[in-house]
Amino acid sequence: MSTVERAQPPKTLPPLVAGEHLDQPTFHERYEAMPEDTWAELVGGVVYMPSPVRTDHSEPDDDVAYWVAHYKRHTKGLRSGKNATVILDVLGEVQPDGHLRIPEALGGQTRIERGYLVGGPELVIEIARSSRHYDLNAKKADYERAGVREYLVIELDPDRIHWFIRRRNRFRKLRPGPDGIYRSQVSPGLWLDPEAFYAQDLDRLIAVLDQGLATPEHAAFAAELERRGAGRRPR
Repeated sequence: MSTVERAQPPKTLPPLVAGEHLDQPTFHERYEAMPEDTWAELVGGVVYMPSPVRTDHSEPDDDVAYWVAHYKRHTKGLRSGKNATVILDVLGEVQPDGHLRIPEALGGQTRIERGYLVGGPELVIEIARSSRHYDLNAKKADYERAGVREYLVIELDPDRIHWFIRRRNRFRKLRPGPDGIYRSQVSPGLWLDPEAFYAQDLDRLIAVLDQGLATPEHAAFAAELERRGAGRRPR
């Protein structure tokens, strides 16, 4: 007696709908089945589907990436990315505008699973205009819960910097120095001049960052990453 295996029909998944409540595995499965031009995030267990990105968002986004990349270039071993999927936990799967992280092999708190970043990066960056209502509330709570060490929100119109640092498992405001410069506490030497950023003065933006990169604190941080990476291949 022989049997014939019947081909199973492809699994049909319902589309994502903004505002519905899902867990991360269900969200991820449905997201992967959506058309390629779909953009969605799971924040606090709720589906968000942001509007298309305009140039007044994409240009600052590009400047942030340039700033981060310059820091990474002079801090060997670090990894960064733009709009990459980050699986935070069972309630959160997001695509931050930028992130900077220490690889798992060098003692960082994220890992790569099936090509996706899992866990809270050391630094997460969001450009906030229409998204400010959840970047500074529900999404901030997700990043805080997931262990992100620093969270930088660059708000547009009005132009304001919100830089949060983790203290006793809670985000606290990181204040600028008397000169108006923000100085990362987690990534030594990562200095941000808000005035230069909002003026799109990239020369000044990088000149101030170079001052941070020239500090003994950055040299010590870079040396520690090099020590951790000796004989190891970071992911």
